[in-house]
Amino acid sequence: MRVLHVIASVDPREGGPAGVVKQFSRSLPQYGHTYELATCDDPKADYVTEFPAKVHALGPTKLPFSFTPNLKPWLRVNIDNYDAVIMSGIWDYPCVAASSVCRKRGKKYWVFTHGMLDPWFNKAYPLKRIKKMLYWPWLYTALKGATAVLFTAEEERILARKSFWPYKVRERVVSYGTGRPPNDAENQLEAFFTRFPQLDGARYLLFLSRIHPKKGCDLLLKAFDVVSQEDRDLYLVMAGPVGQDYQAALNKIELSAHASKRVVWTGMLTGAEKYGAFRGSEAFILPSHQENFGIAVAESLSCGKPVLISNRINIWREIEAAGAGIVAEDDLEGTLALIRKWNALSPDQRLAMSEKGLVCYERNFTVERAAADLNQVIQQLDADCV
Repeated sequence: MRVLHVIASVDPREGGPAGVVKQFSRSLPQYGHTYELATCDDPKADYVTEFPAKVHALGPTKLPFSFTPNLKPWLRVNIDNYDAVIMSGIWDYPCVAASSVCRKRGKKYWVFTHGMLDPWFNKAYPLKRIKKMLYWPWLYTALKGATAVLFTAEEERILARKSFWPYKVRERVVSYGTGRPPNDAENQLEAFFTRFPQLDGARYLLFLSRIHPKKGCDLLLKAFDVVSQEDRDLYLVMAGPVGQDYQAALNKIELSAHASKRVVWTGMLTGAEKYGAFRGSEAFILPSHQENFGIAVAESLSCGKPVLISNRINIWREIEAAGAGIVAEDDLEGTLALIRKWNALSPDQRLAMSEKGLVCYERNFTVERAAADLNQVIQQLDADCV
């Protein structure tokens, strides 16, 4: 089949969905499908020209909701060239535009919500909730008309029912995951430690994600400030892109002189440096307030590293059941508990948790499993999704 995936952007700085569609672009052709994307990106952007699948980049745009006037006309002309249409993200213009064209042409389509219906957003951003309520009639039409709305965890599906009314859609939970790391651990470690030599041989916890308020970064810094007085050898690595305003807010958090010297800000890491950061760490930590999946969680497990996460990451039940990490509340007390419980483990207990992490990844979060699930979805065009 010819598959079109509509997404606002494939810019890796935008977070997990952009990385997952890159994985799909490599996996779905193995099932005989042609996989292309339509985005609102600048066609000259490096991440577009280097993308491993054909990207119809119909931007650039700096308008709200990723609006570009080029998208809908392009879809009207080209939509009949595709057998299946998938959309990622719901609060941007591409979802509403693509779903509208699909319905008018009688084309079946599926929508990944990527956690964007989590009720946490309504509590955290009440003014944005008002805007979303005004937008909801159009978005609900898009979701209600989908062959299925796709969720990457059962927890995400349950939470989505609590955000807006009316809400009655065809739901389906599908696997989600990430590719295995390249089998080049020695060079990956060298790449990371060459750039950050102060961490070579050091013990550190790794945060690797977008540095954003929903990720609990403020909690992590405050918790580390406390724990650094108890464990004076531990470092905290903060890896990921961050906006200037939020970086300024985090800089205002008062850390002790000792703690501030042991927080290492790396910026966004990619390729060998990223995998080297995972492999050199003791564990990965992510005290998010909301996360529908958490690609970096799966990446850490794939590198044999346990994960210290909040119970607001929707795959926390799978992590806890597998013994692949430690789970706590998304508050300061919970974040402190994550680090303290990790520090209290013996070397043998840490090794066992690492081994269980790899098993958890192979059973639940490989890109092969995710691609197989998506292949089944698009093959069963007339399946009754419950």
